[in-house]
Amino acid sequence: MSQKEHWENVYQANSAQEVSWYQEKATVSLSIVQALKLRKESRIIDVGGGASTFVDGLLLARFEDICVLDLSSHALDIAKRRLGGCATKVCWLVEDITLLEPKKRYDFWHDRAVFHFLTQNKDRAKYKEVLNSSVRLGGYVMIAAFSIGGPEQCSGLNIVQYDVDAIKKELGVEFQLMDERIERHVTPSGKEQLFRYFVFQKI
Repeated sequence: MSQKEHWENVYQANSAQEVSWYQEKATVSLSIVQALKLRKESRIIDVGGGASTFVDGLLLARFEDICVLDLSSHALDIAKRRLGGCATKVCWLVEDITLLEPKKRYDFWHDRAVFHFLTQNKDRAKYKEVLNSSVRLGGYVMIAAFSIGGPEQCSGLNIVQYDVDAIKKELGVEFQLMDERIERHVTPSGKEQLFRYFVFQKI
């Protein structure tokens, strides 16, 4: 089964409120956006955004240039239906992030729980190539991943756990660490997942 088939099946078999990564509000991500003092016209991409409510918070904060990317068209359709008429204010991309050919450069790259699924060196290398070509100089990158001591799998797939040293090594000297935060995410089933949020600036 391909990655796309896997994620389409996940969203067809479960409601958006049942998947383990569901958040009623993307509190940590939105607080990071606020702390960075991004302009309302800043270009923002939500990598692996799927049916996440992060986009809802961005629209509520009146950001004007938002793109949500995901492998699963079904997940994006869920988000579009939830947003109703506001969905037309968002760019929606059904795409594998490792294959993306960016049409523009972004001011803020948001990834909550995509990078940690890339267990192969070649896939992480492709992700980083896209990241480098997608984020403008001076732009920001937020990657949230399962922390050391957190889950070793998600949705039946293996993941890679990260601490600050591991993520800095992956991104390289082109990105300077600006912030790190910990989230003890409670899943809809009541289980606790330890996330670390890393914020970088491209230098």
